[in-house]
Amino acid sequence: MPLVNAKEMLTKAKAGHYAVGQFNINNLEWTKSILLTAQELNSPVILGVSEGAGKYMCGYKTVVGMVNGMLEELNITVPVALHLDHGSYEGAKKCIEAGFSSIMFDGSHYPIEENIEKTKELVATCNKLGLSLEAEVGAIGGEEDGVIGMGECADPKECKMVADLGVTMLAAGIGNIHGKYPANWKGLSFETLDAIQQLTGEMPLVLHGGTGIPADMIKKAISLGVSKINVNTECQLAFAAATRKYIEEGKDLEGKGFDPRKLLAPGAEAIKATVKEKMELFGSVNKA
Repeated sequence: MPLVNAKEMLTKAKAGHYAVGQFNINNLEWTKSILLTAQELNSPVILGVSEGAGKYMCGYKTVVGMVNGMLEELNITVPVALHLDHGSYEGAKKCIEAGFSSIMFDGSHYPIEENIEKTKELVATCNKLGLSLEAEVGAIGGEEDGVIGMGECADPKECKMVADLGVTMLAAGIGNIHGKYPANWKGLSFETLDAIQQLTGEMPLVLHGGTGIPADMIKKAISLGVSKINVNTECQLAFAAATRKYIEEGKDLEGKGFDPRKLLAPGAEAIKATVKEKMELFGSVNKA
């Protein structure tokens, strides 16, 4: 099945009170593990690519080529969107040219007028090409590709202004952060989320920084209109732990255990387990 934009899968998720997971990819193993798990669980999925990961994988055209090749050769039949994560204005343009099916433009660090102006222009381009577009209001805490946010909650009125531009989905800061959550984290602001949903109506909302948010908070966020949840750090931690175990047990010294296909296999399996757990929590299993 060819790449699809995320509009239909997220509209269904919002109506059905579940969420579609966006799992960030960093290489071939990551991508393969996520796609195979989505297929096995019959779940729609969004592959997220940050600008840093895109650069690491040699550029966006390489990513598009790899993902399209896998969809065909692994016979993936569930809906898959390839999505730029936290894209700059220039990065968004490059991904549109490269063949991504979905784009995030993160203009949250601009004054709201500039965020609206740039988002509006990208809405017109994406509509013309049939791509989905995610916008952001408020800041997601932590660091993503050098952009550091303090986790400020979004202004619901500004969210409505951006939603009214015709974006497909909206990421709004509600106290969520990228990376590991600190011990003194105050939790998500459901009051803000509720106010945003009341003003934006049917718009699917996006929760960034899905790693480390307790399951009950995830479920409550979904009940308040979150239809897309981003996971990255959790897969990285699972991959690192499984790889460490393999090496510490000396398995890389047994026979041909040093072969990268063997060395990376436990990490790839750990990603599959993490993605499965998340898809079950988000409620997207058998929703393809």
